[in-house]
Amino acid sequence: MLKKLAVLFLGVVVPLLAFADDSLVKFKGGIGVIPVSSGVVPQGTQPLTADSVNRNFVRGIVPPPGQPWVIADLRADVKTDGSIEVKGRGLLLAGNAPGTNANASVFATLICGAAAPFTLLSTDTAGVRLAANGDFRIEDRLDGFPPNPCLAPILLIRTAGAGQAWFAAGIPDLPGDD
Repeated sequence: MLKKLAVLFLGVVVPLLAFADDSLVKFKGGIGVIPVSSGVVPQGTQPLTADSVNRNFVRGIVPPPGQPWVIADLRADVKTDGSIEVKGRGLLLAGNAPGTNANASVFATLICGAAAPFTLLSTDTAGVRLAANGDFRIEDRLDGFPPNPCLAPILLIRTAGAGQAWFAAGIPDLPGDD
């Protein structure tokens, strides 16, 4: 009788575990970067450039690029084991040479923490190449295990190579947002 109960238990529980969601955080939608948040123009003048600007650094750490970028769509799923899948569409320049991909390669960075010190974990910084239309797919593992829970999560799509500026950010898909 005990063997039959054990088999019945395993027959019910094991399939349920297969359906368990081991997602840590998901992202649905994306926001392209505007490199400058504000600028100072001397009173009474109309210069073509501001005297000083405030650049859009994320969490005071990750720099923006020199040009604005747009993204049509972004979907990402970060698992508790650090595996990550990101699908992006239409990540393209919006400034100089609009509608092009600047021959860029991109990687993903997950930032956890509402206050410093933040946890930053990234996929391979060599990145994946953007298609001509700005589409990309990252299937990788972060360079460490993310904290669980990941508080105030930010997912950045960054340029591979010098500067590693952020081009786009994911919009967290919070429970109940359906």
